[in-house]
Amino acid sequence: MSDKQITVVIVGMGFGKEFIPIYQSHPNIKAVGICTRSKQTRDELTAKFNLDPDLVFEHFEDVPKRDDVDAIHVVTPVPDHARMTLASLNANKHTACTIPMAMTVEDCKAIVEAKRRSGKVYMMMETALYTREFLYGLNLAQTGQLGRIQFVRGSHIQDMSMEGWGEYWKGYPPMLNGTHAISPLLKINNTIAETVVCHGSGRLSDDLASRYGSPFAVETATFTLKGTDVVAEATRSLFDVVRQYRESYDVYGTKMSFEWEQLQDEEHVIFDGGENASRINVPDTDDLLIEPIKHFTKREKIDDPNHVSFLQGAGHGGSHPHLVQEFVAAIVEGRDSAVDAALAANYTCAGICAHESAMKGGIRVDVPSFEE
Repeated sequence: MSDKQITVVIVGMGFGKEFIPIYQSHPNIKAVGICTRSKQTRDELTAKFNLDPDLVFEHFEDVPKRDDVDAIHVVTPVPDHARMTLASLNANKHTACTIPMAMTVEDCKAIVEAKRRSGKVYMMMETALYTREFLYGLNLAQTGQLGRIQFVRGSHIQDMSMEGWGEYWKGYPPMLNGTHAISPLLKINNTIAETVVCHGSGRLSDDLASRYGSPFAVETATFTLKGTDVVAEATRSLFDVVRQYRESYDVYGTKMSFEWEQLQDEEHVIFDGGENASRINVPDTDDLLIEPIKHFTKREKIDDPNHVSFLQGAGHGGSHPHLVQEFVAAIVEGRDSAVDAALAANYTCAGICAHESAMKGGIRVDVPSFEE
């Protein structure tokens, strides 16, 4: 491992604060800073994590200006993602951002271009690509145990009327934030989305529907994928649908198939021929991580288990240390991250284009490719 030392500032202290101790434990991190508008939060976290007061910011605009900051990790509300990511890359900072990359195709394009100009690392911090469940299925695919993949399906069903979610979520078009449901399906097939047909189903209340001019309670999409005859199906809902939280993927192969559990903690299912079916307890993923951050995969390591993001999401499947490890490794090794701007833009635009298709009555829409 290189001895390169990096100073990172995390922006947004909702579930963003979960990343502070992980970065602090990483041997390539020199210092961790935070940025949040709440004075109380700044004071509490500075004391709790013994932060350098000089790296504690109230205003985001001050962070990219600092020469002593190498990397910025954005964990703010969705409408801020594009603006903050662009400001960070344009200041030549390595940039990580929680999902989705942006809310429009234009902003995704701008981020891809800014990343190329800067020559810095960009990573979309997609938790769904680093859960223990996904890494288990990805290994089955990569080692040939699934055989030929024939079909993949994903879902992200969530009740955003719970207390604790920002006002901007009310009436949010489901597929505009589709990456949790979509990216595992693309990654396990090692490809990108090419086209999408999406249908809106059901109706939101008039108040919710009016917020974004988006009437659908559910959006369900089928994607054609580049270089394969596999079609991916993804379903997303946020309001006015009753169901326990679910963020799932299923993959069906010629030799073996994996299906997500029906209820949380019920255990997932492997089908391996004939009528065989067995429940499996997916193993933890510590062995993929460097020693100092291994233990952060455990659910009990979540600092604020009452944060609404974890009450609905089982602690993000142990993904946080994997995200930190990959972002830092890409910086240290001078390479693109595993969820680089071009890939993240396709994953994000797959959802944006899906919503466009639903709004236009289910027409087929081309999903842009950002590959050079």
